[in-house]
Amino acid sequence: MTHTVRPATIDDLDLFVQFTISEAIDAEGSEIGAKVREGVLTALEDNSYATYWVLETEGVVIGNVSVVKEWSDWRAGYYWWIQSMFIEPGSRGKGLVKLLLDAIQREASAAGALELRLYVHKNNSGAISAYLKNGYSPSDYQIMTMPVGK
Repeated sequence: MTHTVRPATIDDLDLFVQFTISEAIDAEGSEIGAKVREGVLTALEDNSYATYWVLETEGVVIGNVSVVKEWSDWRAGYYWWIQSMFIEPGSRGKGLVKLLLDAIQREASAAGALELRLYVHKNNSGAISAYLKNGYSPSDYQIMTMPVGK
């Protein structure tokens, strides 16, 4: 089978909305709100918010990944955060995570990024295993959050 990774287009919107909803359920067991379409559309229209790539097998979209950039004033460059990654369940376990991660690594390297980073839900053992297998390691940092507004 031929697998390719390509930049996303606005034509990928509806599928990415479905993938994002499925990812939230897979990763955290949570249902997410009605703003998903708006969030994905905003990023597809303006990649200063996030950049998406598509994973295709034989021309059929089976997954995606997005990256957001965080400026480091300490190092005068960008960290690239893998914001979301989704591969359809029937295509998992076939090395496709590596294909997506390698594509992002090449893009980040070409852009002069400082480092690739990601966060993963502590109970998402499948994703943790896949990231560890692909060279990622636990960080010295702990993510902390505080809700703002409602």
